[in-house]
Amino acid sequence: MFKILITSIYFLSLLMFTVCCRQNNAEPSKLAIAGINLKRGDVISCGSSAGEYGELQFKVTGNEEINKDFNLGIKLLHSFEYDEAEKVFARIIDVHPASAMAYWGVAMSNFHPLWTPPSEAELIKGTKALKLANSIQEKSEKEKDYINAIGAFYHDWQKKDHRSRCLDFEKAMEKLYNKYPGDKESAIFYALALTAAADPTDQSFTRQKKAGALLSSLYPGNPNHPGIVHYIIHAYDSPQLAELALPAARKYASVAPSSAHALHMPSHIFTRLGLWDESIRSNLASVSNAQCYAKASGITGHWDEELHGLDYLVYAYLQQGDNTRAKNQLDYVASMKLVQPLNFKVAYAFAAIPSRYLLENRLWAAAAKLEANYAGIQWKNFPWQKAIVHSTRLMGAIHTGATVDALAEMNKLKAIHADLVKQKNDYQARQVEVKIKTGEAWMLLKKENRGEALRMMEEAADMEDKAEKHPVTPGEVIPAREYLADMLLEVNEPARALVMYEADLAKNQHRFNGLYGAAVAAQRAGNKEKAVMYYRMLLKITGAGDRSRPELAQAGNFLNRL
Repeated sequence: MFKILITSIYFLSLLMFTVCCRQNNAEPSKLAIAGINLKRGDVISCGSSAGEYGELQFKVTGNEEINKDFNLGIKLLHSFEYDEAEKVFARIIDVHPASAMAYWGVAMSNFHPLWTPPSEAELIKGTKALKLANSIQEKSEKEKDYINAIGAFYHDWQKKDHRSRCLDFEKAMEKLYNKYPGDKESAIFYALALTAAADPTDQSFTRQKKAGALLSSLYPGNPNHPGIVHYIIHAYDSPQLAELALPAARKYASVAPSSAHALHMPSHIFTRLGLWDESIRSNLASVSNAQCYAKASGITGHWDEELHGLDYLVYAYLQQGDNTRAKNQLDYVASMKLVQPLNFKVAYAFAAIPSRYLLENRLWAAAAKLEANYAGIQWKNFPWQKAIVHSTRLMGAIHTGATVDALAEMNKLKAIHADLVKQKNDYQARQVEVKIKTGEAWMLLKKENRGEALRMMEEAADMEDKAEKHPVTPGEVIPAREYLADMLLEVNEPARALVMYEADLAKNQHRFNGLYGAAVAAQRAGNKEKAVMYYRMLLKITGAGDRSRPELAQAGNFLNRL
């Protein structure tokens, strides 16, 4: 009897141990997975070569099928095709719910560094996915470290701002990179983390240079890796570094031709270097791909990536003096009734595209009356973008002598600035402050307070130069230093104006108004050699397109007289 009792206890203990082990290694329940609210469906691929997103190998725990899908998800992730990447990771989870790295992929898909901070819903989704990833026991030590690294971004997200979380992710990825020196993907994601955590006011570009050097060392042996070529462009997306990214910019579209973002992204570098023909080709392809994606995915209206490409496209047309094509795109944007999702970059495009067209062409009366009723955007959610509209109205009102309207727009800008300061959004508050100082400077000039106007305008230009542009934009709507040069020209100081135009052109290469202004300033200052040089450069960048801008006729007349 005693022996039977001992045997029974032994088997009961063995059974309990087995059950516990199964529970510890259990896959997440269907209920828990449903709670993440994953995006699902077929991967939508557009472009001339459907399904081409580059080449990479990132091996994870699981069979060949899991690894094949996982690598597709990583490719999509590296080209910022976040919705499609999440679908792939969801597909892995549906078939293999115990694949821990698939949940990591979901968390990464909702992070989107260098774009716009995750929404509260995305932060919750990423947190839930990581909780399930951590509950799965069957994963390698390296996989645990990957999960912990992105976990550093999501940890206590309710208590930290976006940049603080990016800094946490950077530190975690640095640790991962140092621990696995032979792991290519950890190096690539570390480079991404460095760029995402970069301080926009750091003009030494410490993090970007480190990221760029790391990626450039990997590029020769991996020319078709989408993350390497993509992140080189982001790391070197500044006037001082852009030349270093030109080979990657000219390569990326052929690496991932099925990605609208990959087709667009090279134009960041083309814009920095004033290569307008290449920027136009890049964004025409991207816009077409985005339109295809919207149709294929059943989006009602337009996809947000289309607006991003259109902003860069209009900017390039304007720098070529091609008002006809720029206006066609402006009218097209104005006709849009619905864009999905309505986010940070969409609001920026809707504010910036009409503002650029009006201010570049100095259509002051129209600028003073600019409306911002686009596609149902709730502008209170996008104060920085709304400030662009108020700044455009302000400059229009100042130049048409509408003093009361100018004061009203100035007050709106100051209210937005105060709100951004209260939110501790230092970068955007600083950008709006530049617009306030620019407006105040021109208002002072109209009151014939020339000395104070120039001092204020120079202060605005210096402030803008101390911070890099946001990655969402091809450039400031009108650079503050260009406004300073315009002001110097207006008060008949052409020699000083020329210096300012040249300083601005060093940062914003081949801008139409910068080249024209430099030519006029040189001409008035009696510097015929530079006037010839800048007028010729102006005619060269405008090519054989629309020649309706009067500045081009003036350039031709001056050169013909020689």
